[in-house]
Formats: sequence, structure tokens, C-alpha cells
Amino acid sequence: MLNIYLIIVLAPLIGALLVGFAGNRLGRNLSHSIAIIGVTISTILSLYVFNHHVLNDGDIFNQNIYTWMQIGSLNISVGFLVDNLTSLMLVVVSFVSLMVHIYTIGYMHDDKGYTKFFSYISLFTFAMFTLVISNNFMQLFFGWEAVGLVSYLLIGFWHHKESAVQANLKAFLVNRVGDFGFLLGIAFVLMFFGTLDYAETFSQKDQIIGQTLFGGVSAITIVCLLLFVGAMGKSAQVPLHVWLPGSMEGPTPISALIHAATMVTAGIFMVSRMSPLFELSDFALTVVMVIGAITALFMGLLGIVQNDIKKVVAYSTLSQLGYMTVALGVSAYSVAIFHLMTHAFFKALLFLAAGSVIVALHHEQDIRKMGGLRKKMPITYITSLLGTLALIGFPGFAGFFSKDMIIEAVHYSDLPLAGWVYYAVVWVFLLLHSIV
Repeated sequence: MLNIYLIIVLAPLIGALLVGFAGNRLGRNLSHSIAIIGVTISTILSLYVFNHHVLNDGDIFNQNIYTWMQIGSLNISVGFLVDNLTSLMLVVVSFVSLMVHIYTIGYMHDDKGYTKFFSYISLFTFAMFTLVISNNFMQLFFGWEAVGLVSYLLIGFWHHKESAVQANLKAFLVNRVGDFGFLLGIAFVLMFFGTLDYAETFSQKDQIIGQTLFGGVSAITIVCLLLFVGAMGKSAQVPLHVWLPGSMEGPTPISALIHAATMVTAGIFMVSRMSPLFELSDFALTVVMVIGAITALFMGLLGIVQNDIKKVVAYSTLSQLGYMTVALGVSAYSVAIFHLMTHAFFKALLFLAAGSVIVALHHEQDIRKMGGLRKKMPITYITSLLGTLALIGFPGFAGFFSKDMIIEAVHYSDLPLAGWVYYAVVWVFLLLHSIV
């Protein structure tokens, strides 16, 4: 299985390097074919891995490939951890990325940076694979920073636009704020456990109980809150949410890939992966729950008053990420990942449909100037309708099941403030998304 995991991770990287360094000589058609073939290979093998681990209950794979560096007794390795969580994330990332690659052929057809764009999105896919398949904090942090760097390049892809340059700079700086907290959390993990390996850390988790820092503050609470600061940056939780609406300045395929299905869900994935640590601190879980509820409620309200078609969908994404964070806060990690999966597909669909409308209207994005497009764009109309029904939680659609499970999980939680959070997420569910 190791060879399969290596191919999944490296296929997009090989495509990105070939297209990036030789794209002009290869030509447009060959360049996008190479990029798409690389992601297609990863998608097919990810489905095989999903079938093996999830559907057939395969054994968890946890193995170091090679030692990157050794400092005293500390070994920093590159390794893979593949379980049900990893398998699901591989399928979500690879499949959405494949759809975005195919969509990009038409959307970016007249762009001068056509081959460069394909190189960037393939490189982003590799970075996201590195993040989700890692078995240690150092590799996780490498993937974490890599997706941030490539997102910076993609948001500012149209660098001739001043607004795009400002947006990618804001995204980069805000994420650095979150990443600083994340790095401090990793440093504390190393200090208390003497290792950066997930399995070794989780096996020693009980030894941190009762330890304190800074004059009596629970050490595990500080560690979890610092790790969550990183998640707040990547997953755009209040108050580190300000970068995501502005990032709509990038091409629409990037909105679908980064800001709906992959990068913004990295924080949700990370907290789920760190769940053995978060379960040791009720205070940290309460903070996670409250931050998620605030994000879900107020970002939904802001989405109602937007006029830009992409920003409407972007604020809806913020609200949905708040839903997932609420689920994490009440220890419903599987429910959060379930909503992550359903949201990835229907929100990517909505972004791509929005891109179709934008191109058809000669890059007009003001919804006040739109209307009467159903007969002229019937396929886009149908896909938008299906995505919207899933988003609002219409019975029978994916969003209904995942969002309903989050509300139920909050309802049965015994954490402080869970009652208030329950009414907040129900209000968002019934009112805001119905309006959207």
C-alpha cells in the first residue's frame, strides 16, 4: 500500500513541476492534459484507498518513510498515517481538484497565464495531500504552510489588479497570525511529550493532565487553544475570517478549490486529528464551540447583504465552517467531517456555477444586474438549484442530513453555553440559509 500512497501524493507534484517548468514548450493542450492526468491518477487511487480502509475496514497504516533530521533523541521523519479520516479527505481533495482542473480548461481559456495556473493548482493539490496524510506535526506544518503559500499565489494570480494583490497579501498575513499560534502549540507539544509523532503523542496524553503553565493555567488547555488559533486562521473563524471574502479576487476555480472544499477545511481536519488532546480540556472545547457559533451566525447575516455573487457564496462558506467548528466543540468529530464532505461538493458546485454566470455576463459579478438567466443557461440553473437545495438543508439532500446531525449533537451536549449555541445554529439553519 505504501507505493499507492506515494503515487497519490507525488502524481500532482510531478504534473505541477512538468507544467511549471516546461509549460510554454509543451503547449496548452499537453500542459493541461499532464496536470489532469496526475490528479486523475490520485483520484482513482484515493477511491481505492477509501474502499480499502472505510468500506472494507482495512488496518490503519502508520509508517515513517525516511528520517528528515535527528536532533538528539528527537527524530523528525516524513511518514504517512492513513485511516478512515485520511481516506475520506484524500477522496474529497482529489475529486474536487479533478473537477476544478477540468473546469479550468474553459474558464481560463483566454488567460495568458494558462499553463502557470494549472501548475499552481496541481501544486496546491500536492500540498493538501501532504497535510492530510502526515503522521507527525512537522510534516503537518509543512503542508499547512505550503497550502498557504500556494493560495497566496493563486489569490493574486491576476496581479495586474491592485485589489487582487491586496487580497492575497491580506490572506497571507492573517494566516501568519494563526500559524504563529499553531507553531507555538506544536512547540508546547514537543516540550511536554518530547516527540512530534501523532501516535507517540496520543499514547502519552494522560501525562499532561494536571500540569500547568503561566501560574496555574492548565497546560493542555493552552496547547489546544494555540492549536485552534491555527485552525481559526485556515478555516476563517472569527476574528481571523477577514481574509476569505477578499480572496474572491482570484479566479473562480480557485474559489471552488481553496475556499470551499480544501484549504479552508484544513483547520477542521486538524482539530479532528487532534481530538485525543482536545477531549482533555472542556474549556478548550467550549471556546471552539462558541467561536464556531459566532462565525455561523454573523457570517450568515453578512452573506444576506452582499451584492457580489462570489462574496455571497463566500460568506455562506464562512457560516458553514462555523457549523463544522460547533460540531468539533461538542466532540462530534465524525459529524463535523461528514458536513465537511457534503459541504465540499455542494459548495464547490455553487462556486463553479457562479463562475459560469460570471463568464456568460462578461465578468459581471453584481447580482443586482442579473436575472432571467434560467432559459438562457438551463444547465447552470439546474446545477445551482441542486447546490442551493443541499446548502439550505432541504430534506433528501446531503446538507439536510449533515446539518441536522450537528444540531442534534449540540442539543445533547452538556458543555456550558451549549443551550445558547443550540438556538443560534437552529436560527441560522431555519432563517439565514432559507433566505440564501
